[in-house]
Amino acid sequence: MTGIETISEQRCHGGVQGFYRHHSEQCGGAMRFALFQPPQAAHEACPVLYFLAGLTCTEETATIKAGAQRLAAALGLILVMPDTSPRQTGFDGATGDWEFGEGAGFYLDATQSPWSSRFRMHSYVADELPALVAQHFPADISRSGITGHSMGGHGALTIALRHKDKYRSVSAFAPIVAPTQVPWGQKAFPRYLGDDTTAWAEYDACELVRKHRFDGTILIDQGEADGFLVTQLKPELFDQACAEGGQSLLLRRHAGYDHSYYFITTFIEDHLRHHAEALGCR
Repeated sequence: MTGIETISEQRCHGGVQGFYRHHSEQCGGAMRFALFQPPQAAHEACPVLYFLAGLTCTEETATIKAGAQRLAAALGLILVMPDTSPRQTGFDGATGDWEFGEGAGFYLDATQSPWSSRFRMHSYVADELPALVAQHFPADISRSGITGHSMGGHGALTIALRHKDKYRSVSAFAPIVAPTQVPWGQKAFPRYLGDDTTAWAEYDACELVRKHRFDGTILIDQGEADGFLVTQLKPELFDQACAEGGQSLLLRRHAGYDHSYYFITTFIEDHLRHHAEALGCR
């Protein structure tokens, strides 16, 4: 396992908020992530919650904007916020379009050239990053949860549904639940995965939940004033798919809230407590 480089570390709510860089085998180059260690990590291994950010975001976005550290410190939760894609790939078309390429990895393993050599965020988040965290931090990865926002909510749902043995809890804020049926996915998936739509289904939460029920309740919060609600998010499709698959789902809709981190900061406490209960936080 490769080592990590510490970019910065700051004291935060009695714990440590750090930013780190390492060489990723899955993504074929340098990757960055943020990690918050609660005070309890100084003397015991702590459960881990991964937060996957959305389109255009980086490892800094949720770290700075979500306001999760205070309660994570009280609950004894390690927070891990990875970047949303590899960077400086040099691929033609990888930059300049906020809906595709760098900053828009969609948490999948690309199969099409040239993306397949670097854009392997599914395996990075599900396999490589947890192993790295377990090696370098006082983390009990047997007690792991995953959450995310928008594209990151899509990532959290699909990764949890495909790797149920690795996560005890899952939640999402305004997730893209059916990328195969909405413009964001229909734009990105052919370029990453080719034209075979059966491959797309492996990264569609609505398709997965009909076959892979997650143990426990999935929590989703959705703002009713979200500008992407009707065209890109369509939570009603996931609600229907969960009903068909026998999946326990708590889908909460909130009048007046949009797609921003003001929405996330309002409900982040509920999500942290949802995960803390499943992860056995004291």
